[in-house]
Amino acid sequence: MKFRTLPETNVRVSEIGFGLWTISTGWWGNFTEGEAIALMHKALDLGITLFDAADTYGNGYSEELIARAFPKQRDQIVIATKVGYNFYDHGNERKGQREIPQDFSVPFIRAAVDKALQRLHTDHIDILQLHNIRMPQVEDDALWSLMEELVREGKIRAHGAALGPAIGWLYEGVDCVQRRRPHVFQHIYNALEPHPGRQIMDEGEHPTAPGASARTRYLIRVTHSSGMLEGKYTKDTTFPPTDHRSHRPKSWLINGLKKIETLQFLVGPDRTLGQAALQWLLADERIASCLPNIYEEAQLREFAAAPETPALTADELTRVAELARDNFGIEGEVPNYKGTMTREPEAVAT
Repeated sequence: MKFRTLPETNVRVSEIGFGLWTISTGWWGNFTEGEAIALMHKALDLGITLFDAADTYGNGYSEELIARAFPKQRDQIVIATKVGYNFYDHGNERKGQREIPQDFSVPFIRAAVDKALQRLHTDHIDILQLHNIRMPQVEDDALWSLMEELVREGKIRAHGAALGPAIGWLYEGVDCVQRRRPHVFQHIYNALEPHPGRQIMDEGEHPTAPGASARTRYLIRVTHSSGMLEGKYTKDTTFPPTDHRSHRPKSWLINGLKKIETLQFLVGPDRTLGQAALQWLLADERIASCLPNIYEEAQLREFAAAPETPALTADELTRVAELARDNFGIEGEVPNYKGTMTREPEAVAT
């Protein structure tokens, strides 16, 4: 395993992280507590130190899993979690992946952090993220002042935000990174779905504050386009109704299979397609860690070994970029983005 340090902090994260949403929400199959903890233990054995949870995953369960899995290894792991959904009052209203109400008021977030600390059985959170922010949260000075206060108080070591749950929210991401300079920013980004992730990082790295540096590093989720880039799907692949992938249209599967055929040049005796997908991300130094969806040990071993596989060459990176510009040869595919994807041009003074 290799590691990267967040600028202006001493938070050092493994290049491959473990996202707990797969084992705590039921959206990737059901895991017993023993099965979930066994996977987490194996992850640490393989060098993964970053464990990314959220208070709303399983109504607190993902954070409880971290405390139960690592009762004596606090100094060996980096805990990331997220706050912003009011599952305390609305947790029983969740239907599938439909969002429940959010609350980003200062009193609620402060209380949510304290409750997360209790569930985690720790006195500090290494990386705290505001969960699936929208533009009002980007513009809320009091909210970001609170994040800095929590750092000064020692309750958190680094702060940031996450975008989601789906793909999109381009200018929410750009404005947040430019204006708030979070230590971390988590978003969807992969070789098959490079937009708007690439634009968020490219535009966001130019802070609007005079003299400000681009300190933000990125945590990347949906690294394999919901498993497509693992190279194991066929046209006959189906998913259970409770599996989040069942909500993807059939065209996603059919077109995706055609797309990964164009990427087979990345596969070799020392690198699988799934590992190449992670190396494609890690070629960008702005990316601190990748959070692939992990739900079985063989896959965990494959992903954890990715940083030690051959890095993508400049020629390979160029070829992937050229394919992406042509949507990997697929015509007529209309992406479905959420949030603010366009801006009205500013009036030019005369």
